[in-house]
Amino acid sequence: MTADSLGYPLAGLKVLDFSRVLAGPFAGRMLCDLGADVVKVEPPDGDVTRLWGAVKGGVPGYYHQQNAGKRNICIDLRADGAVPLVHDLVRQADVLIENYRPDVMPRLGLGYNSLAEVNPRLIMLSISGFGHGSPESHRPAYAPIVHAEAGLMHRQAQRGEIPATDLPLSVADTNASLHGLVGLLAAVIQRQNSGRGQHIDIAMIDATVCTDDQIHYATEDSEHTGPLPNKTWMTGAGEVLVSADFRYFWHQLKTCLGLADPAAGGNLELEAKIAARRAAVEQFMRGLSTWAEVEKCMHAMNLAWGKVRDPAEIRQQPTVKQRGAIVDVDDRQGGTRPVTQSPYRFSAARSGVRGPAPHRGEHNAEVLSQWLGLSAGGVAEYVANGVLQRDEETLLEQP
Repeated sequence: MTADSLGYPLAGLKVLDFSRVLAGPFAGRMLCDLGADVVKVEPPDGDVTRLWGAVKGGVPGYYHQQNAGKRNICIDLRADGAVPLVHDLVRQADVLIENYRPDVMPRLGLGYNSLAEVNPRLIMLSISGFGHGSPESHRPAYAPIVHAEAGLMHRQAQRGEIPATDLPLSVADTNASLHGLVGLLAAVIQRQNSGRGQHIDIAMIDATVCTDDQIHYATEDSEHTGPLPNKTWMTGAGEVLVSADFRYFWHQLKTCLGLADPAAGGNLELEAKIAARRAAVEQFMRGLSTWAEVEKCMHAMNLAWGKVRDPAEIRQQPTVKQRGAIVDVDDRQGGTRPVTQSPYRFSAARSGVRGPAPHRGEHNAEVLSQWLGLSAGGVAEYVANGVLQRDEETLLEQP
């Protein structure tokens, strides 16, 4: 059986994606990669990530990465007739994703209780910084806010002996997104038996705390019981991180590679002994002039290690390259552009990015025709009333 003959696991699942930035859009992107028909419902002022990244074919890089493969309709929810149109779409949908503050969707007439009356089978995933019904539900939150509140920034500063600064990726968003996917797919399975949908309330701070494998050191005041931190070392080939407690690293260097102990036979104090051994390791590592030498030594010691790699070179990482973790898709201007690939590798199913990210309103007519059976005249009426909008640069034939 060839890959092309395999089906997508979520083919036929209809998803309305009202989310923006990262936590919601990433969940929608993964559902799309797994075969769901994901329709991004974007407001006229657009997703803020349309301002970030290199623009190709009218689509910026950040927005492209999180929305590749989706279709797009642009609805002004403040316009007369907009909410009834959304209700019509909800009647056809399996899943709705949103990541506004908890009061926003109900205020628009699109809270879960209202939508469940329209479609009792609807599964609604809500991702917010502090969850529904908490004392901080009203607070706006992006990933850096949760990184600060959950203690990640403090730990990074304390362990690295550096000023408190944000993390270089939005882990609070992506953790919440992935936990949201787990809950959403569990609800899809449960719906097969119950016939009913449900609301899934994911708080970014919950997801961050849950997936923090180091938090017990703080909650049990036991930081001193953890392993020594991993250290980077400069070799003649470049900088590497060795994932080993220095005490074990030193033992392996001495035992497996015969590195002489500069503190042997002396009466050095512990701190001086450690400093002498670290200096010997630094000298040894700098003497490794090629990556082949580095790999040979690390293999001999059975140690995990990694190049401290410039992310601009990520496509040359051997496994990333071999497994196609970055792929090229249509850049909408006659060429291609790189985008991250789905990480799922099935033995009897397909997954993967299915095309470039959409313009605002690019699929207004297509989606409303396919989902609702709406005629061109019906779509034109929504356009005339200001309910449906689109980017002018899409150059598509739409009413």
